[in-house]
Amino acid sequence: MRITNECPLPCAPGQLDLSRQAFAKLADLKAGRIPITWSLLSPSASGTISIRYKTGSSPYWCGIPAIGHRNPLAGLEVRTAGGWRQLPPPRTGYNSFISADGSGCGDAIRITDLYGQQLTVSGIALRPNVVQPTGLQFARH
Repeated sequence: MRITNECPLPCAPGQLDLSRQAFAKLADLKAGRIPITWSLLSPSASGTISIRYKTGSSPYWCGIPAIGHRNPLAGLEVRTAGGWRQLPPPRTGYNSFISADGSGCGDAIRITDLYGQQLTVSGIALRPNVVQPTGLQFARH
């Protein structure tokens, strides 16, 4: 199953909150909670990562989501005049990294996955709500 978000409180670390359809494939819905084991896998997706600045992004504030990444993201950095700057974790609930001071809106972005792989994306224009393909993708693990 593809898991796309965190389990809300009161879940413990490692617990999954499944949709009704996903849960029904594992057990009767009446069970409520079931013990499972799970492991993280890299999908064999053949697509590449895209960047789509959030609506409202400008030279002074931007939300930067990476779309279609094969592996979970550990961080996102932006290149500024002073070098690379890590955008503060955690990611927002709407899956964006926020550059609130405007120093990282546009130009180059570096994303790091959970395994430490880094990809550098250059030439991404500050165009809110426009999907911009990168041609890049993380390797499978």
